[in-house]
Amino acid sequence: MSITTRRAELSDAALLHDLAALTFGLACPPGTLQSDIDAFIAKNLSADNFRAYLADPERIVLLAAADGVPVGYSMLVGGPIADPEVAATVAAASYGKSSIELSKFYLAPDRHGSGVAAALMAATLTEAAGTGAEFCWLGVNQRNERAAKFYTKQGFEVVGVKRFLVGDVWHDDHVRLRPLLP
Repeated sequence: MSITTRRAELSDAALLHDLAALTFGLACPPGTLQSDIDAFIAKNLSADNFRAYLADPERIVLLAAADGVPVGYSMLVGGPIADPEVAATVAAASYGKSSIELSKFYLAPDRHGSGVAAALMAATLTEAAGTGAEFCWLGVNQRNERAAKFYTKQGFEVVGVKRFLVGDVWHDDHVRLRPLLP
């Protein structure tokens, strides 16, 4: 299988939305209402949202393909951390050094375990380091065991917690952090 990664372009917005619609629900804990997942996707992961994300100079969106078929994507977000509690947690754990958020990291379910996620993560971390950030952080649902194992393997350590709203339900996430520079 040939695995490639590249920066997404404006013309990929609809494709990214389709991937988001396929994958976002996989990150939600069991019992999350499908109507809440659908509403979150419509509000935050529409093609229009992706066009805005792709035009934002603080964001880097990568697209992963297996044998030429797009199967996953990631999104880095630079700039100040919006949530003050998360900002304090990340600042304390990173010794006040610069950081970038890995906001989205999703892979089609039929590609789990195929090596695509590792390739996409390697490309994502290279892009993150290229911004000058010294640390990369992310939030992941505390009940998402598959993602937790993957992120641990990729060097992300739990440094705190945060809340994430899907529909009317707050979910508990772990905040994970890893250094970008050796």
